[in-house]
Amino acid sequence: MRDLSDDLGALAKRLPEAERYLDLAGRRARLAELEEEASRAGLWDDPDRARIVTTELSRVKDDVDELEGLRRRLSDAETLHELAREEADESVEPELAQAVAELDRRLDQLELRSLFSGEHDERDAVCEIHSGAGGTDSQDWAEMLLRMYLRWAERKGFAVELDEVSPGQEAGITSATFIVRGRYAYGLLSGERGVHRLVRISPFDANARRHTGFSSFDCVPFLEDATDEVEIDEKDLRIDTYRSSGAGGQHVNVTDSAVRITHLPTGIVVSCQNERSQHQNKARALQILAAKLAERQREERRRELEALAGEQRDVAWGSQIRSYVLAPYQLVKDVRTEHETGNVQAVLDGDLDEFMEDYLRWRRSSAA
Repeated sequence: MRDLSDDLGALAKRLPEAERYLDLAGRRARLAELEEEASRAGLWDDPDRARIVTTELSRVKDDVDELEGLRRRLSDAETLHELAREEADESVEPELAQAVAELDRRLDQLELRSLFSGEHDERDAVCEIHSGAGGTDSQDWAEMLLRMYLRWAERKGFAVELDEVSPGQEAGITSATFIVRGRYAYGLLSGERGVHRLVRISPFDANARRHTGFSSFDCVPFLEDATDEVEIDEKDLRIDTYRSSGAGGQHVNVTDSAVRITHLPTGIVVSCQNERSQHQNKARALQILAAKLAERQREERRRELEALAGEQRDVAWGSQIRSYVLAPYQLVKDVRTEHETGNVQAVLDGDLDEFMEDYLRWRRSSAA
């Protein structure tokens, strides 16, 4: 039987490290506090507080169960390996190899969490896509980006709420606003902020020439109670209503109740057209506006606007964070981390995890 002592020993060293950086002792203490609060009579008299408590309770319990379960599985694997070696029983080798591989994969996932250092990395994310320089090609590219991020969210098991899509003049879209709901959605998507560049043979060029299109992606953390952080004066708002329209009807439920809100002091514009009534669209747009204003205030307080949101550049040449080349060769390359792949189609189908994880590691090393 193959000796797996080194593999198991490496896992035995990694697990205590994971327990330390995920603060297992602290999470156990917090779990006890949350369980006591959750069992308190009258908790649901305040539904907002109850949702906060139960959400945190679920997440902390999942973390504690995951770490304790890994330790049990590692102990079981070590015991099985020792017995198999003593008895020269080779029949359990496939089972042991699978257990080691699974433990390694789980620890990789846990170690990724140590890269989430931001205050709101665990939050949901309010995302926006805008087409830039490149005309119809950029508008088509913006729609491709929207599809890419929706596919990525689906792969992660995240929920998506598509709030607004503005169709392009000939094809594609000019903008889209959506919320990605899932643990660490903002932490993962924050590294995608910036300009994305596409190079391809344009389907809109009768001469089949190569064209370059640019679109931008931005996101801020979404807090259900963001209105508690910021005060929004109705006098500072210009509220317009219009008839919503999706690209071919595939993105939104077409209604006559779309709402666009402009925050006059900052120039921030948000839209929502996917709810069933004008009142609901206005309420959701105000939530998104509050999230954007809260993020703006946090950045101003920290005086690190460029460090958090990146330098604000034109959505055009020389400002991209990532290039997607479909012709004359196939390549996706991040200009910050230099991570690249020739499997462009997989990336456009939402295979973004390696780019996101490399960015998180790059961010941590850059801050060191």
